[in-house]
Amino acid sequence: MAHQPARALYTVLGWVVWGDLGPVTLYRDHQGKMVSYPKTWPTDPASDAQLAQRARYTAAAAAWQALTPPQRRQWELATRRGSLCLNGYALYVHWSTTHDDKAMQTLERQTHTTLLD
Repeated sequence: MAHQPARALYTVLGWVVWGDLGPVTLYRDHQGKMVSYPKTWPTDPASDAQLAQRARYTAAAAAWQALTPPQRRQWELATRRGSLCLNGYALYVHWSTTHDDKAMQTLERQTHTTLLD
């Protein structure tokens, strides 16, 4: 069962600690309290759909690495000019896994960038 520590935040040298820390997972709930619980691990092997999705993400990461620095800068620029809440890499992975060309063409037009060659 999750445990809510009495302290409002765990901090280390000014950084707020959240996520996996050793054998414990920490996060803040909607009321701002820290919640911690033992880290869990999958008991079943990955499904075919999970393996396929992991392969898509791996391919997207490799394709991002293959882009030239000017191409990467265009993706980063599009996210900044479009005030998107993600970075260029995340936008590229989204496009690479969904192939939503119309959305990217709209973003290109609105941000005056070149994303799809």
